[in-house]
Amino acid sequence: MIKLINLSKQFGSHTAINNVHLTVNVGEIFGFIGPNGAGKTTTIQIMAGLLLPSSGNVLLSDISMNDHPVKAKQLVGYIPDRPFIYEKLTGIEYLRFIGDFYHVSNSDFKTRSQELLVQFALMDRQNELIEAYSHGMKQRLIMASALLHDPPIIIVDEPMVGLDPVAIKLVRDIFQQRSAQGTTIFMSTHTLSLAEQICHRVGIIHKGQLIATGTIDELKASAKKGTSDLEDIFFQLTIENTKEG
Repeated sequence: MIKLINLSKQFGSHTAINNVHLTVNVGEIFGFIGPNGAGKTTTIQIMAGLLLPSSGNVLLSDISMNDHPVKAKQLVGYIPDRPFIYEKLTGIEYLRFIGDFYHVSNSDFKTRSQELLVQFALMDRQNELIEAYSHGMKQRLIMASALLHDPPIIIVDEPMVGLDPVAIKLVRDIFQQRSAQGTTIFMSTHTLSLAEQICHRVGIIHKGQLIATGTIDELKASAKKGTSDLEDIFFQLTIENTKEG
């Protein structure tokens, strides 16, 4: 479970996120959508422990990020939108580095790393330097590394950037499988069709404020005009919020 409790972040005079309050349930895939600059990445970086909030707190499986940051971070598999990796390592060396970081035992590492390399179609390239990988391969390696310690929570920022259609389907299937097994997934995305396909609920953030949350059907009901399309709902709610602001 993820709880964002009155979360706010200021950068100087700019308020990036303002009093965001949200609960994501165990096993839920939650889609987090909003325009560029709305506060999505700031929220995710606070959830992952990369930024400190100006006020508020994040609870991951009831563990406070403010009070117990190391323990909370151990529960998370974090997948950023851009893969920053030590490119002078091979793929398997990088996984070993991440495994050591999360205290994955040698026996567990051997089993999990091989399973993930197969799952993400990297087995044949595991001994090559990462600098020779394509962007999509690097992104798949990051995803594999995030799942290596079998985290109960996955936090992901734009998971499909740079992936081809085959990899997109692969990642979508993996998220749905993990969710069915009880993993909680918080996913920021600009790909509204993806959110519509796999998310149990969606939250829309605009100008740092969470302006709507709910299932697709609940968001449809909140839109003033009847629509069956998440893109239409998104534009209606953000434009309406802009006019009110």
